[in-house]
Amino acid sequence: TNKIMRKINFSAGPSALPEEVLNEAAAEMLDCNGTGQSVMEMSHRSKAYEPIIAECEALVRELLAVPENYKVLFLQGGASTQFAMIPMNLKKNGKAAYINTGVWSKKAIAEAKKYLTVDVLATSEDKTFSYIPKVEPIVGDYDYLHYTMNNTIMGTKWAYIPEAKRPDGSEIPLVTDASSCILSEPLDISKFGVVYAGAQKNLAPAGVTLVIIREDLIPETMPVENTPTMLQYKIHADAGSMYNTPPCYTIYMMGKVLKWIKKNGGAEGMAKRNQEKADLFYDYLDNSDFYHATAEKGSRSLMNIPFLTKYDGEEATAINKKFVAEAAAAGLVNLAGHRLVGGMRASIYNAMSLEGVKALIAFMDKFAKEN
Repeated sequence: TNKIMRKINFSAGPSALPEEVLNEAAAEMLDCNGTGQSVMEMSHRSKAYEPIIAECEALVRELLAVPENYKVLFLQGGASTQFAMIPMNLKKNGKAAYINTGVWSKKAIAEAKKYLTVDVLATSEDKTFSYIPKVEPIVGDYDYLHYTMNNTIMGTKWAYIPEAKRPDGSEIPLVTDASSCILSEPLDISKFGVVYAGAQKNLAPAGVTLVIIREDLIPETMPVENTPTMLQYKIHADAGSMYNTPPCYTIYMMGKVLKWIKKNGGAEGMAKRNQEKADLFYDYLDNSDFYHATAEKGSRSLMNIPFLTKYDGEEATAINKKFVAEAAAAGLVNLAGHRLVGGMRASIYNAMSLEGVKALIAFMDKFAKEN
């Protein structure tokens, strides 16, 4: 048989998955757990599938230390559907606070405006979202405060959790989009009302969205009239994410990835591994006279690292194209930057190894010398 040639994949999403997870899934493709069926073929209501989704939820709860009074939901429609579900379900007074730190924040804000009044309390748009704004403790009559924890495109992440209270001192629920940083480091779920994440960066293939929501935030009756059944948290929570056919195979894959994370030290183990990779890469960029990172120190993502060369204008466009093409020829793929930032971007999620980052640096060194 031909040896499989694996590339070192820096894609921002869908992203690289741990190789041992892919091998396990391949081995079980025709027969999972002695059932004589693929997970793709199982009825979601069958005895064969029940333990798969149950184990996945148990691992989410264990690895993120999810408190008892939170529901863990496996939904569809990506994090983008959550942009609407959150205001539709959490609306009370009809006003929410948002912080704008990039593309996904902007999309969430635009969607929320369809259902309630949105106050954008801080933004980093003045410097093309290259930093996280310092947000003083917020006081206001807001239904919730929403922010994007890690900004995939801009390569920034929050180094702190913002605080928000109502004038009477009660807490304003915090809502965060953790799509590109979930389980990259420990996270205190108890500080949040809702944590949601599209799976296709750190958890699983595309197709399932993880939502962790505090039970008291799930409305008994919908505050927005005529909300579609599928956009009501209560429907999914009451049915254990089985109101309709869930993305069965993706949930199975998530379970495998979570087992791999557990085996490698859980969220703490991932944080150590990710910090080491990011430190090595930022250190290289900061000491280079050919490349530089675009995100400001103190706001830098552990997961997504955009970088530019010393060239600009037409020259930059040509050199970036050359870089991406030569990197791909060397087995380092999906390094083109997002059009809004330009240049290159290395996404180094949990599944990326330290060796992968070292291989990229070695290539970058060689490329800098030649150009």
